[in-house]
Amino acid sequence: MKFPPIYQLTPEINQLLIDLEALKRVVGLLNPAPQVIEYLKRKSILKSSVFSARIEGNPLMPEDIREINMEKPITRNAQEVSNLLSAYTALESYRHKPTDVDTVRALHRYVMAGLEPTPGQLRMVDSAVYNRAGLAVYIAPAHWKVRQLLSAMCEFINSAADPRPAVAAVTHIWFEKIHPFEDGNGRVGRLLSALILKSGGYDLGGLVPFEEYLDNNRQAYYDALTSDSQDVTVFISFFIRSITAQSHDSLEKLKNPPPDKYLNLLPRRAEILAIIEDHRQVSFDFISRRFRQIPQRTIHYDITRLIRDGLVRKRGSTRGALYEPDS
Repeated sequence: MKFPPIYQLTPEINQLLIDLEALKRVVGLLNPAPQVIEYLKRKSILKSSVFSARIEGNPLMPEDIREINMEKPITRNAQEVSNLLSAYTALESYRHKPTDVDTVRALHRYVMAGLEPTPGQLRMVDSAVYNRAGLAVYIAPAHWKVRQLLSAMCEFINSAADPRPAVAAVTHIWFEKIHPFEDGNGRVGRLLSALILKSGGYDLGGLVPFEEYLDNNRQAYYDALTSDSQDVTVFISFFIRSITAQSHDSLEKLKNPPPDKYLNLLPRRAEILAIIEDHRQVSFDFISRRFRQIPQRTIHYDITRLIRDGLVRKRGSTRGALYEPDS
């Protein structure tokens, strides 16, 4: 592939960019309550983390995360998502800084912590991308060119005059074609695009998990990303469409926020409350079975806080006690 990538902003792409700008302005006018923003931001970061991992073959779904202690993940799948949660949360600290090779390496350290011995290290060997049949579908640039190519890409990120969503799209395919690490390139590439969107305010305050769209349209994403065409306009169109689609979804969530009682709850406590409300009366054992990897004393504490906050009441005082909504 030619570096920098060849592309053009077609009428379709320009219309998508106009739509994104309009969505950005509408969200700015809504002025939702801070607790609504914080609640939706937590959900968005979780989705970005889970769906970015799923694109690479991780089987976990957002609802699975509620049953896992993400502070002490015990499986590789959980570790991958835990790392991405840390990485997406950390993006805010990079949004106003110029992007350089050290930024890229730092993102890789987040993504691959505990998964490989030298996270953040650029590859020292030549590499290729293989399909499921084991055939090489793309030969990456020689390893000794990687740092130079990344530097040129970072210069583009920092100086490009195109709208930031277009820069995010171009950067994503540019990064993936450089293939600078031995593993984790897809996750780091999507993080880098998320950072570029955030720097221009096109993440709508952290509410656009475009990775969900990519996972739901995974084959189209792969096809656009792995095309060996020198002109990457098709990929740019697809990528910006993903951002636009998720932005519309985020706007609807802002217009129709969840009930107030969920907004200030930690995610697991919100899930426990939802279980109790769905089933009306449940035992402690019933609840704890939904969170098998969380210590029972932690679940007890969560329920105690829900009772203290007036959201749940307890019927009985023995092991046979039941919990029900306090409404």
